[in-house]
Amino acid sequence: MAVPDYQSLMLPVLRLAATGIRRVPEVADAIADQFGLSLEDRNALLPSGRQRLLPNRVHWAKTYLMKAGLLSSPARGQFTITPAGSDLLASAPPAITRAMLEQYPSFVSFVSGTSGEAAEQTAVPAPTDATTSDNQTPEERIEAAHTELMSELRSDLLEQILQQSPAFFEQLIVDLLVAMGYGGSHEDAAKRLGGTGDGGVDGVINEDRLGLDRIYVQAKRYAAHVSVGRPDVQAFVGSLVGHGSNKGVFVTTSSFSAPAMDFVRHLSQRVILIDGAALTDLMIEHGVGVRVSRAIEIKRVDLDFFDLS
Repeated sequence: MAVPDYQSLMLPVLRLAATGIRRVPEVADAIADQFGLSLEDRNALLPSGRQRLLPNRVHWAKTYLMKAGLLSSPARGQFTITPAGSDLLASAPPAITRAMLEQYPSFVSFVSGTSGEAAEQTAVPAPTDATTSDNQTPEERIEAAHTELMSELRSDLLEQILQQSPAFFEQLIVDLLVAMGYGGSHEDAAKRLGGTGDGGVDGVINEDRLGLDRIYVQAKRYAAHVSVGRPDVQAFVGSLVGHGSNKGVFVTTSSFSAPAMDFVRHLSQRVILIDGAALTDLMIEHGVGVRVSRAIEIKRVDLDFFDLS
């Protein structure tokens, strides 16, 4: 089964806390055993790839239970059940949800940013039908929003590229390769060759000042439903031979057919195929055609600052 959402973990976390002082890692392991999670599920990461999903959800389940006053922390990194938590367990709830926690003024105060007194006056039951966002931790909601924004950005980039001229696209690819570090920093390290008499290539990158080692570029603007086939790639390889080069980069706004991709795997020349998805990822990574719209800092408590022991 998949890793349960943080709401599904709140009751198991509270039950384990009722047995003594606990830590997130050991609770995560116990819950993984309880739910029969596979090794793959146990090691699943957040989209950022920086933290395991299960411990992160256990952490947020613990945090919400603490904010409701159902858990307390006797020492850093430790937690255990409170009398209020024991009372809730004694009522044998089938599950603990965020909506249930909103009966506790301290939790309402936490999520609304109001004082405890104001929370008591404004606390109202939450809707019982949980939405997707209700089942996600704050970090998951941020990463989900970032994923959605990135998907939209990739789509917008391809749309903008398709609206430009072929010459613009050819220069874009040369600029991107330079931004990626190819050609060094010297002048005239890269240039566009597209046009009549281009010899079947659209650009060239000199990897050294004397131009002893060159990378040739081919750029094809195709609609998403039109893939680049093997004949186009073969023609590009022929152009490389004509230029006496064994390195080439073929870039398209669409995709490459399976025969085209299989063809380059068996070449003596080194030919890299970059489709529309990879192209936009590289443009975003290296800041070509994009700019930072807004940067949001997310800060955490610096535990080293408070560790006086």
